[in-house]
Amino acid sequence: MSETTANQTDVDVEDFIADSDTGGRKPTGAFSTWILLAVPLVWAIFQLWIASPLRFDVVLTWNNSFLGDIFKLTILNDTQTRAIHLAFAMFLAFVAFPTLKSSPRHHIPIQDWVLGLVAAATAAYIWFAYAGVAQRTGAPNTTDVIVAVVGIILLMEAARRSLGIPLMAVALFFLAYVFFGSWSGLPEMIRWQGASVNKAMSHMWLTTEGVFGVAIGVSSSFVFLFVLFGSLLNQAGAGNYFLKLAFAGLGHLRGGPAKAAVIASAATGLISGSSIANVVTTGTFTIPLMKRVGFPATKAGAVEVSSSINGVLTPPVMGAVAFLMTEYVGVSYVEVVRTAIVPAAISYIALVYIVHLEALKMGMTGTSRMHPVKFMLGAIFIIAFSIVMAGGLLVGSSYLIGGLQAAFGGAAFWVILALIAATYIAAVRYAAQGDDLPVSIESMQHLPPVREILKTGLHYLMPIFLLMYLLMVERKSPGYSAFWSSIFMLVILATQNSLKSFFRGQNDVVAQIKFGFAEIAEGMIAGARNMIGLAAAMGVAGIIVGAVTLTGIGQVMAEFVEFLALGLDGLFPFIDIKLLSMLFFVAVISIVLGMGLPTTANYIVVSSLMAGVVVEIGAQNGLIVPLIAVHMFVFYFGIMADVTPPVGLASFAAAAISKGDPLKTGFQAFFYSIRTALLPFLFIFNTDLLLIDVGPIQAVFVFLIAMIAMLLFAAGTMSYFMVKSRVWESVALLLVAFTLFQPGFFLNRIAPEFETRPGIELMAMAEVAGDDESLRVRLVGEDLMGDPVDGRYLLPLGEVGGDGATRLDMNAGITFREEDGKMFVDFLQFGGPSEQLGIDFDWEVVELEVKADRLPEQLFYIPAFLLLGLVYLLQMRRKEPETREVTA
Repeated sequence: MSETTANQTDVDVEDFIADSDTGGRKPTGAFSTWILLAVPLVWAIFQLWIASPLRFDVVLTWNNSFLGDIFKLTILNDTQTRAIHLAFAMFLAFVAFPTLKSSPRHHIPIQDWVLGLVAAATAAYIWFAYAGVAQRTGAPNTTDVIVAVVGIILLMEAARRSLGIPLMAVALFFLAYVFFGSWSGLPEMIRWQGASVNKAMSHMWLTTEGVFGVAIGVSSSFVFLFVLFGSLLNQAGAGNYFLKLAFAGLGHLRGGPAKAAVIASAATGLISGSSIANVVTTGTFTIPLMKRVGFPATKAGAVEVSSSINGVLTPPVMGAVAFLMTEYVGVSYVEVVRTAIVPAAISYIALVYIVHLEALKMGMTGTSRMHPVKFMLGAIFIIAFSIVMAGGLLVGSSYLIGGLQAAFGGAAFWVILALIAATYIAAVRYAAQGDDLPVSIESMQHLPPVREILKTGLHYLMPIFLLMYLLMVERKSPGYSAFWSSIFMLVILATQNSLKSFFRGQNDVVAQIKFGFAEIAEGMIAGARNMIGLAAAMGVAGIIVGAVTLTGIGQVMAEFVEFLALGLDGLFPFIDIKLLSMLFFVAVISIVLGMGLPTTANYIVVSSLMAGVVVEIGAQNGLIVPLIAVHMFVFYFGIMADVTPPVGLASFAAAAISKGDPLKTGFQAFFYSIRTALLPFLFIFNTDLLLIDVGPIQAVFVFLIAMIAMLLFAAGTMSYFMVKSRVWESVALLLVAFTLFQPGFFLNRIAPEFETRPGIELMAMAEVAGDDESLRVRLVGEDLMGDPVDGRYLLPLGEVGGDGATRLDMNAGITFREEDGKMFVDFLQFGGPSEQLGIDFDWEVVELEVKADRLPEQLFYIPAFLLLGLVYLLQMRRKEPETREVTA
């Protein structure tokens, strides 16, 4: 790549990032420039202050003083905080993002100033008119309705500017359904009675059911802080550090830049909330280097897209979806991370293997002396060992801190703080022994050894470790954890350069301190500007959620999917084709719904519309899956929309860097991502992959078997194992992979998985069940529309204790009564687990299902591994002549 071409690529990518993430305006006027710096900075400070656990102490300290009165104004409830959060985002959307591509970039037109201020006022209306609005709940006055109408229009325009047309178009579609859903021209299946302007606007803007609901609440409480944390990490140099480390470790191997791209994207995914941002952040370096070693532009872009998509599916942030999922599913953050970790890990390992196979097929050679098979086993060992080490460090730290607290009592906090400070200073001193890492593509060709790079950024790992410790060990809230991790990053930015200068004996310490504070301001501004589109997306997603709750369209989607699946029922006698086709149609619809949407809005839309579909239809067809598995299913396919043509925003971003064809890049990325599309179907039928009700030892076994199965699936789809595979060998590898993933499939054909018990035994079974077990019950009744329901449901029982009725009431939120030798639903707790499953009053317990006493399903691993051994031996026999020929 010539210097001119490289510079042009850098300019194009910078423009792409600005247009899609931070705003394409770069005004030359002093006042406009100052506004675009000051407002984001104030927004970031406001969010840190709101999240601070110390703010109440500050207010009490300054009580009965002028400062105390000022600080008291910042003690806001959740709804008011959401309003101010959205007000900042909407104002910045109008001043930072041009109206059209042809609109001016170097000044802010007067109409955008006006629209920005009006938009901010409508969003902040809930804050400054909170008391009056709360009193008028359900009966808005004229001012309320006008503010709501103007606010929704401007919110959708803000989303259009910052995110493009797709999200706004989806919101308009749902609004049209709210107002015109009663039109006689619509099919009766999807028709509803419609809503007045007053009712709809009150629901969407003046309550917490719409724009100011859960989504914007999570955005203001958690997401902003995580985006800020990522921005500060990147500003400090952590992104460049992770990228260089990956390339130093893997870049010299066969197809090394592509393998490094996968690992670098995994690391970037820790601090990035967007697949597109992940593509442009790492792809700027990785794609040109992949092309240099022989990857075509299309495949180079596709590798980056596939690995970047996985970054969004990887804990701890998952594009902010991890925090939304805790609210929507009602589980802890730790539970979300636990369910996501195995699919994400095995998917990344499989992508590294896919890249390796591509390099073999293209005849690439590396400078490494390591044998390719040894490398793959070594990489797998390193990844597994790193996961175990990270877990061990977290556990070890918990024991250390517990010991310090026992030894020092109230003074333990200061002792721990001193240890952290000493460790940080030692890490920076170690980093100062080498040169700082350059930021350029050319520098990737002449990297120092891994050990030299590793020591330059060990202090970057400390705030990430602190975040994980607070979240996973201390079980603190995401907001609390992100706040203290961000504060740690502010300390690093303020001190790292001056400390390095001091340890290197340089005399510019004071200048480096000033530079550090400038870096803090720049990182905070960048973090806030990255939040503009995300906050707007959360608000618009609230419109969609409000429309779903107001109209009940989720039930319509369930009926529509069931109608599509019904035509295939009974097509294959040995497979429940109706259930599989239902999941397939849910997957396709989730991809369509997710096209063009940012990650968080994507999840909100698909989970609001499709999660209930899987739960309802699955229950009627014998599929009982924990709700978190259902949400993971629709989220995976929603994210696949970033890959899938014709929209595929991540594919377009990669093509902009690689100069390849966007559609070809998208199709190639989709092919690489088939393993990601396979996983949701697998963990729906085998929740062990999500580590649900799985112990530590079994979790290791599940991970190893799933990893082997995914590698074999990759080899089968790539038609290359030890050598190029014949058709029957590829089929055999896919069969082995399926057996390892789903050994119960074949056993279920021989012996049923469950035995039935009469419904009258419900209480006895509930009383004798073990800790955290669930009862699998079949219920029959009628829904609110009078339609018959016949479904299976899991009723959680919690810990052992009390009789069956008590356990069901306390843990499942359901009470039964006995009539004429039959059991009926007598009472449901509002919002309880049973009510959320869709169970209704007076449904009859027809039967219970208990695990049958049969052979272990793992016996089918034996023929699977025997078949794998046969394929291996046959391919090795063909490989040996090839090796001798090459040697000769």
